[in-house]
Amino acid sequence: QVQLVESEGGLVQAGGSLRLSCVASGRTFTSYAMGWFRQAPGKEREFVGEIKWSTATTYYTDAVKGRSTISRDNAKNTVYLQMNSLQPEDTAVYYCAASPACYTTDSSCTRISNYPYWGQGTQVTVSS
Repeated sequence: QVQLVESEGGLVQAGGSLRLSCVASGRTFTSYAMGWFRQAPGKEREFVGEIKWSTATTYYTDAVKGRSTISRDNAKNTVYLQMNSLQPEDTAVYYCAASPACYTTDSSCTRISNYPYWGQGTQVTVSS
């Protein structure tokens, strides 16, 4: 049984930083892509970024590119989302997700439908 457990989010002031973690269990994820998504109040869930577990190759949406970093720790079966220069518009529930088959080249890793496994979500609030 696949389980993805995110760390607690939190309240951060604008300009601050926060690191979220996602511990994955239940199977071997070496062939998976691990994605981060977020959902702001009243908005649809959107793609933030993803990392290929095997190669650690990453891809980010433009909204967070340059101020966010996704990494993974094989020994801990954990994926991280480091967010810097946070702004109020980054306020959302953040989710990690796992996809057994998606490809950066065709943008399939940005699509929610390609991720069958999801964490419970964690609230990140950025105050101005």
